[in-house]
Amino acid sequence: MDFTIPDHIQAKLDELDAFIEAEIKPLEAANRQYFDHRREHARTDWAADGIPSAAWEDLLAEMRRRADAAGHLRYALPEALGGAGGSNLAMAIIREHLAAKGLGLHNDLQNESSIVGNFPIVHMIHAFGTEAQKGELIEAMITGAARVGFGLTEPDHGSDATYLDTRAARDGSDWVLNGAKRFNTGLHNATHDIIFARTSGAPGKALGISAFLVPTDTPGFSVDYMHWTFNMPSDHAEVTLRDVRVPETALLHREGEGLALAQHFLHENRIRQAASSLGAAQYCIDESVAYARSRVTWGKPLATNQAIQFPLAELHTDCALVRNLVYKTAWHLDREDHMAVTDQVSMANYRANRLVCDAADQAMQVHGGIGYTRAKPFEHIYRHHRRYRITEGAEEIQIRKIAGHLFGFLGTNR
Repeated sequence: MDFTIPDHIQAKLDELDAFIEAEIKPLEAANRQYFDHRREHARTDWAADGIPSAAWEDLLAEMRRRADAAGHLRYALPEALGGAGGSNLAMAIIREHLAAKGLGLHNDLQNESSIVGNFPIVHMIHAFGTEAQKGELIEAMITGAARVGFGLTEPDHGSDATYLDTRAARDGSDWVLNGAKRFNTGLHNATHDIIFARTSGAPGKALGISAFLVPTDTPGFSVDYMHWTFNMPSDHAEVTLRDVRVPETALLHREGEGLALAQHFLHENRIRQAASSLGAAQYCIDESVAYARSRVTWGKPLATNQAIQFPLAELHTDCALVRNLVYKTAWHLDREDHMAVTDQVSMANYRANRLVCDAADQAMQVHGGIGYTRAKPFEHIYRHHRRYRITEGAEEIQIRKIAGHLFGFLGTNR
């Protein structure tokens, strides 16, 4: 087995590093308030229910515009969409590489914005949408002219998505939707929302749930408020649907098979999320090692203390183990049906997300009081990545899936 990074991926990493130095770092330096101790306040419009400030989102849009012009933003998209068809393995390596650089405009944690775009909904509509849906939304989503939310979670249902209460019923040639969604991301400026609703079948059954592309200005579609979270600003909305009427053309994919789209979305996101968590964990470890080597206490470097060495050595070892798991799983995703490696995706995801929380916590401890302040990035890294242990499937759900395959309840024991 060859464990070296393929030459074409290493060449891309080198390109990205040069682009960051030439284009992104100067732009970041001119907008330091979004990346130093002021970051949370500069990014948040507190008077507008805690949503991202317009100036902050304008800066992110400029970063993406420059990345697109340089040929980086669409790297993972198919060639038909102006991309390079970057593989899951390449994206895992790239996302780890960018996250390992720490906080910065090149790869911001707040809303998954990066010089190499992660476009799970673009991939989803490209795979499952009609030609009209693709023509209306795909290019617009890439450029930012349109934004599409993802409405799966509900006030009474999260991981138990097959029990969702939102309903859609036919009325002549239209569909009428009623229900509610929670943590509906991006609804402060989304133009459309993918609403998952039961159209047939019994609660708990995967078949019978359909997905609808709903314009957010449709009568009866209400963004009630934003949930203020551990990591602000917030774009996580509470949404109510009251007799929301959409045409048959709003149906995304086939009636009753909407959860296939959700699985497609989650697998794309989970492995890349794991890679980002891995990179951020390695950053926390590297920063802690450098600090411990330079910090002198009681007349000797802090790094000479085993109480400092051992926790960081264990975390560094865990990074090596998780890295191999993430890369191997991404490699398999490029060669097999997503569902064939769904348990391996879950393994990589929950272990990487737990690892970065442990690494950020240890970094604060090694740095002492200054590590607890916003002069350092560790609190921001912890607050952001802590949500990954819940979103895209809570880690308990991931472990349950692994156990299901391990014991033969859900598939082959791998």
